[in-house]
Amino acid sequence: MRSVGVEEELLIVDAESGAPRALAGAVLAAAERAAAREGGDEEHEFEKELQKEQVEFATRPVTRMDDLQEEIVRWRGESARHASTVGAVVAAMGTSPLPVSPSLSVGERYQWMGEEFGLTAQEQLTCGCHVHVSVESDEEGVAVLDRIRPWLPVLMALSANSPFWQGEDSGYASYRSQVWNRWPSAGPVGVFGSPERYHELVRAMVGTGVLRDQGMIYFDARLSASYPTVEVRVADVCLEATTPVLLAALVRGLVETASRAWRKGEPAPRIDTSLLRLATWRAGRSGLDGPLVHPVTMEEVPAQSAAQALYRHVEAALDDLGDADRVRRGMAELLARGNGARVQRELLRAEGDLATVVARCARITTAADGRASG
Repeated sequence: MRSVGVEEELLIVDAESGAPRALAGAVLAAAERAAAREGGDEEHEFEKELQKEQVEFATRPVTRMDDLQEEIVRWRGESARHASTVGAVVAAMGTSPLPVSPSLSVGERYQWMGEEFGLTAQEQLTCGCHVHVSVESDEEGVAVLDRIRPWLPVLMALSANSPFWQGEDSGYASYRSQVWNRWPSAGPVGVFGSPERYHELVRAMVGTGVLRDQGMIYFDARLSASYPTVEVRVADVCLEATTPVLLAALVRGLVETASRAWRKGEPAPRIDTSLLRLATWRAGRSGLDGPLVHPVTMEEVPAQSAAQALYRHVEAALDDLGDADRVRRGMAELLARGNGARVQRELLRAEGDLATVVARCARITTAADGRASG
């Protein structure tokens, strides 16, 4: 059974106004104090990110989706607990709905990025969800990367949770994807064919001097530099804690399906990267509330048709992994209820102001059952 882990980035916002606050250092210090006091290891679960207005946590690798659900709910709750010590809350939102001038985190690496990339780095307050799935080797990992490429935009559409930017409706379901793709190494990539070719390209990209190190290889999916995993990075952080579990199950299904195809000698789809860039843009624009590009035909279809194609593609693997019922129910609920972008817009229509939207989303983020009803 392949193990799965999730990394989530959360906004740190003022408990009253909903505005992002540059308190990552204080939140991480609170986590370290709690670990020392309670005998835990929370300082190893939380990390600072590019901006001081966000914090990241990572789950441990697990094989059961129920365990992953518990991990995500737990660490979201712990993030909120530590934020509360400095008058803040956390919100699982891909971008801040309220205006913000982000503050770069302290450190040589972050300062280099700020100087080298200017506004791209200064404005880069975005929160994503990264899913890691174990693979046996780089050979298997690259074979997987080559075969999951056309399905990644559908994952973006399912996760889209960043409709607002600097106090305005961006017109996108995932405006985070637009901001993130300003990085020169971000987005879809071509078929590699072998681990040697993958690593050769990574070395060449770092060798240009444009990127500081391998950590700035921001492909939509990549081999992890730290773990024996494929890391899928295309998703927004999701509002409800149940949604990253759905994504993780789908990503594991994609990895398993791709690995089986590779072992049978089936070639990777040779879809041009230019088409994948268009499919990715469309997913960020539409989310689940407009057309998507079909992962096989590369033609415009309703969002539900693209989501159903994804499920059918991985259904056999999901059955074998014991995740089929969970994913079937989860996708049906998500398509009916809408992703975080739809929820945020509905909250704005109901509540009338973005500060209340942030407050409501902060409560949803840490709901005990992982759902908006919490």
